Amino acid sequence: MRLLALDGATEACSVALFDAAAGLGSGSLIYRSEEIGRGHAERLLAMVTEVLAEAGYGLRALTALAASVGPGSFTGVRITVATAQGLAYGADLPVVPISTLEALAWSVLKPHPGRDAAPAMPVLACLDARMGEVYWGTFGADPVLGLAALAPARVSAPQELSGVGPARGVGRGFAAYPPLQALPGLVLLPEDRLALPDARELVSLSVRRHAAGLALDAAALAPLYLRDKVALTEAERAARRTP
Repeated sequence: MRLLALDGATEACSVALFDAAAGLGSGSLIYRSEEIGRGHAERLLAMVTEVLAEAGYGLRALTALAASVGPGSFTGVRITVATAQGLAYGADLPVVPISTLEALAWSVLKPHPGRDAAPAMPVLACLDARMGEVYWGTFGADPVLGLAALAPARVSAPQELSGVGPARGVGRGFAAYPPLQALPGLVLLPEDRLALPDARELVSLSVRRHAAGLALDAAALAPLYLRDKVALTEAERAARRTP
């Protein structure tokens, strides 16, 4: 199993190459990550080139690709999906889609050294959606796929999360909207408050999904936007400024 994962759906940009045949425990991981804000298209492809060069083989030696499909920055999501599709078409590889919220939740739910079991409470993953809104979803552990959504992912005003209930929080939405940190029953570690999706989380989730037969043809890969607008109108901005 050789799998390349790409994520550029938020202000961070990362690539991870997992090689289960490398003979290093459960496999080797070559990884690049930068928080760059802009320039995702150029940097994402450069990172792919770097990790493959370090591994010493090309795309056609891979088993599959994994791609972060959103939600997140409209531009970043489009770039990540288009890059993954182009690479997959060229090398005739299947693609495993992973949402940014799934990647965030998995960073908490995945097995950690010194922890025997996943958190007993659900995980609430939350990202800043701009325009006074957040992307969010709740997840629980799944013995086969790693995690499962407990409800459809949403985009909403932050105050709509008030009834989510006890949960372990993760994601930069909590830093963008500090009142969310006081949600009843929320457990939020300082490092989780600043978390962004990461290609390393895509790797371990996509290995499980590929084994379960959930990889797609590149043509079927689609972005997950959750909303269809990128900016407020002048009237909407004025309304939000009015007490």
